[in-house]
Amino acid sequence: MPTAVAGPEIERLIQLLARLPGLGPRSARRAALHLIKKRELLMAPLTAALETAMEKIQVCKTCGNIDTQNPCTVCTDAKRDRSIIVTVADVADLWALERAQAVNGRYHVLGGTLSPLDGVGPQDLAIDSLVSRAHDAVVTEVILALNATVDGQTTAHYITELLHDANVKVTRLAHGVPVGGELDYLDEGTLSAAIKQRTAF
Repeated sequence: MPTAVAGPEIERLIQLLARLPGLGPRSARRAALHLIKKRELLMAPLTAALETAMEKIQVCKTCGNIDTQNPCTVCTDAKRDRSIIVTVADVADLWALERAQAVNGRYHVLGGTLSPLDGVGPQDLAIDSLVSRAHDAVVTEVILALNATVDGQTTAHYITELLHDANVKVTRLAHGVPVGGELDYLDEGTLSAAIKQRTAF
């Protein structure tokens, strides 16, 4: 059994950092050591930012985004196209699309995808509120930006069925060859999807 090389407070810091996605025990130790070495430059501002975030972070009542205001910054942005609702499974997906600056619409966060094996049903997701938003006269398109997994596609089909009388165009993300991708390195499913969804050149 390895002996502790630091006090319980530092070990607790390492344990908490190790819970973050992408950080294992070794990475957490390196991050903790870096924070400790730069405590005036990094740790003090980080602590203050975490305390402020704990007090002010809210879930947007309109779209489900996480922000310090409710409705969120995206929902209150007058420059956004109110006719488009981009449906995502998680806030991380919303932030990824925003980083890419791919669309200028509004969002709707489902809070996950349908997964019977994990006990996640329609009642566990924000599907009813999406259907309600889609029936707003200003909305003309719902983009289903869900993962190309079995659960993601099941969720997309389920939502499409519910929106059949909403008088909106329901679209989904294209699947296939990624930008810069080489055919020889792609799996058969990706190649098949790319061929089926080919477009005019």
